[in-house]
Order: sequence, then structure tokens, then C-alpha cells
Amino acid sequence: MDEPMADAPGAQVKVTFTTTEADLQLPESKRQLLVPADIRRYGLSRILNSESMLDTGSIPFDFLVNGSFLRTSLEDYLTSNGLSLETNLTLQYVRSLIPPVYEASFEHDDWVSAVDVLSESSPSGRWSGDSFQRGQDRILSASYDGLLRIWNASGQVVTTSPPGSHGGHTASIKAARFLTDSQLASAGMDRTVRVWKYTETDQFSGELKPTLELYGHKGSVDSLEVDGASKRILTASADGSIGFWSASKASAPEADASLLPGAHASKRRKVTSSVSAAQRGPLSLMQIHSAPASAAVFDPRDRIVAYSVSQDHTVRTIDLTTSNVVSTLTTTHPLLSLCALSRAGSASPLLAAGTAARHVTLVDPRVSTSTTSVMTLRGHTNKVVSLCPSPQNDYSLVSGAHDGTCRIWDLRSVRPATKDEGGMGSVSEPVYVIERESVKQSGRKKPVAGEGCKVFGVVWDASLGIFSAGEDKRVQVNSGKHLVAQ
Repeated sequence: MDEPMADAPGAQVKVTFTTTEADLQLPESKRQLLVPADIRRYGLSRILNSESMLDTGSIPFDFLVNGSFLRTSLEDYLTSNGLSLETNLTLQYVRSLIPPVYEASFEHDDWVSAVDVLSESSPSGRWSGDSFQRGQDRILSASYDGLLRIWNASGQVVTTSPPGSHGGHTASIKAARFLTDSQLASAGMDRTVRVWKYTETDQFSGELKPTLELYGHKGSVDSLEVDGASKRILTASADGSIGFWSASKASAPEADASLLPGAHASKRRKVTSSVSAAQRGPLSLMQIHSAPASAAVFDPRDRIVAYSVSQDHTVRTIDLTTSNVVSTLTTTHPLLSLCALSRAGSASPLLAAGTAARHVTLVDPRVSTSTTSVMTLRGHTNKVVSLCPSPQNDYSLVSGAHDGTCRIWDLRSVRPATKDEGGMGSVSEPVYVIERESVKQSGRKKPVAGEGCKVFGVVWDASLGIFSAGEDKRVQVNSGKHLVAQ
């Protein structure tokens, strides 16, 4: 068990290998080993793959030491942490991380505010049931020019939504989501939520037809979340309210007449819609925040529960059956984005909230007192405005920020906060940084504020990869499979 490697002269370190992956467990008798002190990740990976160990051939591994990925030799790690060569190091091995390689960009005429994906593995693909055709992957983008665009996986526009004069949005769109392969929802600065019917004649042409206009918000609608199974929509607005809506005309209540187009115009100048989209109101409109509401999401397991965040620094848990706030957590910074991470063995998710203070804070919504974060994700240099959980596991996510980057996080890689970071809680750094390809092509060494670098939205799809929407008028595509060990 403690015999040294035969070809390992010089100083050696005793290591104990461990893993949480059931198919890669070592027998108890092989878990402790003496290895060369100057060995690095590649050498450790070769040892694990050898016939005398796992006998797996060529699986690349990464190694976590005290919650951080090993990026130096063992000797350098011990020295930098003030430890001697006599220390028995515990190495947790996981399948290696693969860099998110740039694949393509879909170019637009204006800033791209949001992006979503329809694929076999996406929620909207699953909600489509048997009607979804394998290989008919689609990408939805929303733009500041007030238009929605649907693209095929090759980057060709299949269809574009009509302009405001023909039933489309009359101002910039801030959010859009697929409900199914034939229905989607969007919202924006015209204070409306719109539901669309999507049909295709072939893979190169289709039609977006507005079927429902939802009125209730009195400010820009900046975030939108959907549940295709129940045909329900959640929105967060600059007016501080959270909206709960039906995407079905039959179950949507009548709208407040004072909010409809032309309600305050004279009869002579009365505005009428040029299409026959029904006009409806919310199932519930909850005025629960004292500052602009930034985002709202459904609980991943219990769709009658929702969570919202706001620039008023709070995270709120909402019972959608009663429209009541169940709990309020207060943070130290304005909150700008939100996603929910499912947790194995836990009834509630872990909530990740992007902040105006350039970091992501993770909180447990079950905490009933003023909150302290479970973990802080540090690395962004500007506001974190978009978050998406990994579709492959419950311990990783991607963030998009106004610093012009998306960052991938692995929550298993943690360390205690330093004194400069407040000295409390745990901290994690990104495992990968995705930069804007437009910045690289421009020859700049880094993004420059005001020069088209901001990321406004990001989504991570198991089949198609990571899609990010930006101020550079592009949807950027990066590979997304196996970025974080399974």
C-alpha cells in the first residue's frame, strides 16, 4: 500500500486517492501510494489509468486538494501552503475539464439581450414531447431592435418576428424563452409579455405569429422564466413586481383596461393592434420588491414555488398558489440575476444570485434569518447579469457579465475566504473564462467598456453548448459538453 513507484527517484509524497464517482472507485488496498514530489496532474492521471490501479486506459483526470484544483506539482503545492513532504495529501480525482472551445457567432443588427436553445436535451425540447423532431435544434435570440430571431444550428435565420406595427414588440426586447417547439414567450421595454406561435415550412423558413399580449407591468420587463409543462410564465420588472402568467388564452384573466394600448388616447387617435392577438392580464402580479426586480425562477422540483431577486438586495421565496412571500433573505449588494441549482438529497435548491458587486453569491432559501452566503464566486470584474446551471450536474454553472466574459464554475472547488474577502464563508474561482471572440478579432488584449464587450445573457445546453448574447451584436457559441467532470 505504501510502496514507492518503481520509476520514481528523489523526494516522494504519500497521497490518498478518493473520488465520489461510483464507477471509478479504487479498492481500499490501492488508495494510498508514494509518488514523486515533482509529479503533476498528467503524471497522477497516468498512475490512476495504469493496469495496477484503475486499468481504464486513457481517461484524463483532474485532482482536487482541499477543495482547489491542483495546477502545480505536489511539491510546489506543499511549499506554497507551508506543508512538509511528510504530509499525507488527499487527492480527489474527477474526470478532466475540457476547455469551452469557440465554435461560431450569429451576427445581428443591434445588441443581443437574450438567448435560448431548443434541443432534444433542453427543457423546451422535453416539454414538446413527441412533436419534437430530433435534429431540429433551434436557437432563439432577442435584440434591442425589438425583434426575435430563430436560427438553425448552422447559424442561418429561419424566421424573424414581425415589427411593432404588425403585432410585435414596440421597444427593445429584454428576455425570451421557448415554451415548446411551437410556442415561445418574450418580454421587454414596452412593458408587455408576448406569447408566439412558431411554425416551420422547412428547416430554412418559418413564421412567428403573436397569439397573446399580456399586460400588467408598469415598467420594463427585464426577466422571463417559463414552465412549458404547465404553460406558466414568471416575469420580473423594473416596477418592482413579479408577474405570474398563463400562456394559454383560455386560462388567462382579462387585462386591466387602463393598461391596454390606446387606453388614454382620444377616440380620433385611438391605437389598435393590426393583428388579432388576444389581450390578457396576469394570474397574479406581486408588488414585493422596493426596487427594480431583476429575475424570478421556478423551483426546479416544485413549480408552485418561485424565487425572485431585486436591486433592493433581497432574495424572496414565493408561494405561487397564494401569491404570498414565504421568506426574505437580505444580502449586502443589489442582485441582478438568478438561477436555481438542484441538490441531490435536498428538498430545496441552492440559489445563485449575480450581484452589482461583481461576484455571484450562493444562498440557501431555507434560511429564515438575515442571510449569510453559502459560498461566493469571485472573478468577474463587472456586474453579473446572467446565470445558467449546468445541464449535466448539480455542482456547476455559467455566468455572464458586463466585463465581456462568461465564466464556468465548479462548486466542488472551494477555499476559505481570506481576510481581504471578509474572512467568512467559502470562495470559489472560475475553472474557465470564455472571452468574446469579437474582442480577440479586434486585436484588443481585453474588453474595453463602451466598446461592445458586455454579455447580457447566457444559456448552457447539453447538446449544443454554451450560447452567450452580447453588446457586440452577436450570439457566441462555445462547446459545452464535458466542461465539468461528470
